[in-house]
Amino acid sequence: MVEAVAIWRDRILAAGREADIVPLIGPSTEVVDLAGRLATPGLNDAHMHPISFGLTIGWIDAKPAALPTLDALMAGVAARAAQTPPGGWVLARGYDHTKLDVGRHPLREELDGVAPAHPVMLVRTCGHVAVCNSMALQLAGIDEASHAPAGGLIERQNGRLTGLLAENAIAPVRSVIPPPNEDDIVTAIERAGRYLLSFGITSCMDAAVGMTAGFSEIAAYHRARREGRLPVRFWLTLLGDSDRSIVRPCHGAGLISGTGDDMLMIGAVKLFLDGSAGGRTAWMSRPYLGQDQTTGVQMKPDAELEREVMEVHAMGYQLACHAIGDAAIEQLITAYEKALAADPDPDRRHRVEHCGFSTPEQHRRMAKAGIYPCPQQVFIHDFGDAYIAALGPERALGSYPLKTWLDLGLKPATGSDAPVCDPNPYPNIHAMMTRLTYRGTLMDAKERVGFEAALQAYTEFAAFSQKREHIKGKLVPGYLADVAVFSRNLLTASPDEILNDTVCDMTILGGQIVYRRANA
Repeated sequence: MVEAVAIWRDRILAAGREADIVPLIGPSTEVVDLAGRLATPGLNDAHMHPISFGLTIGWIDAKPAALPTLDALMAGVAARAAQTPPGGWVLARGYDHTKLDVGRHPLREELDGVAPAHPVMLVRTCGHVAVCNSMALQLAGIDEASHAPAGGLIERQNGRLTGLLAENAIAPVRSVIPPPNEDDIVTAIERAGRYLLSFGITSCMDAAVGMTAGFSEIAAYHRARREGRLPVRFWLTLLGDSDRSIVRPCHGAGLISGTGDDMLMIGAVKLFLDGSAGGRTAWMSRPYLGQDQTTGVQMKPDAELEREVMEVHAMGYQLACHAIGDAAIEQLITAYEKALAADPDPDRRHRVEHCGFSTPEQHRRMAKAGIYPCPQQVFIHDFGDAYIAALGPERALGSYPLKTWLDLGLKPATGSDAPVCDPNPYPNIHAMMTRLTYRGTLMDAKERVGFEAALQAYTEFAAFSQKREHIKGKLVPGYLADVAVFSRNLLTASPDEILNDTVCDMTILGGQIVYRRANA
């Protein structure tokens, strides 16, 4: 903690006592009196999907706060269909069946009833499950005789399609939705970045570049860079799954981990190993609760994953792979260990994205191998009750064990996984400090941390996860002048005050004020 910070151009010039900083003030210096507020390093959302987030802002907002009941959800779909020419797509994102009044997913027939002349895709909040109406399924070539692809699920009841698709089974539907063009993608990047600035977030990771429009997303990011339309610093993780990978063209163009500058940098490579716990597609070693005895979805056989990890590791890339269930985490750690044994690199910093249901033995192996968790603690707030319902208290309460990881020196970052959750950092910080769900359920109090640790996850450790801890994540001389100014001193605020009564007053990126709240 210091009293004052001086900024020169895009760097922190000095930090310390106010009496030492005052002599540095020149005739053109802008002086900001915090008046009891707190200035921190700019926050870093270490795992989100800016393009998807920016694009889906134009979709129906199906989150429980907006459409809390099945009837409200169907009314929202009907209203959008009424505004859309016949045959045009109606797209929605954010519903959570565990929070709907009926406690289940919507059905194909229900969507048919409110939008019979439009193809409809309703995406669950996690992004790993979607419900489609009959027209959407027909356009995608999915019928009662269709077989689910490897790593996918097509749900049937009494031999009939319910409309629910999971994981790889959603791909045929997505392939017939008109894709966004480069203008759309650049606008989405800019829109998402502007939203982040309003929360004091100055850096983020795009967790799967190529997921929406393939390699052309690289061109869109660079165009946004040239046109001054990158509102925050982007660290790009390349989609690496073999059926839609953009790694080879990127590698051929010299775009490997660390290529770029402080505004736009190539980061890691992303592979998907499983789905989401709330959607019951995260791959677990023991079955979910219920009659179906499912253990989730294993996206790749061991040999395929190990081959892909070895190949990407040998190319010089850091990896940041999606693994939520304990079985998926086990598979990923094993693949990382084999790659590191074959081609040692003590500071490659391979990441386990989400890492929700890891075990003590897996933590030991991660610490030994230099493998790091990159969780989203806001999942506790938004989805903790769904985890308990799907897995039971024994497995659910200790999920996303932040304090355990901190004590082991695993330097966990945090993020939102937007559009899965909103980038708003206050529910995330609240969950780290309280381990309370949105309903007030306590999820293993031993994993609580104080505000300082929560802030460290959002700043220093997020920078570490991107191998940028030498240049950002702290307000010390020589570091990038990225600063967030909040409406109160968060060090003395209660968790509820942080959640319900805190806003960002000012955001500084590279020494320039890029966001200022009205009347702040």
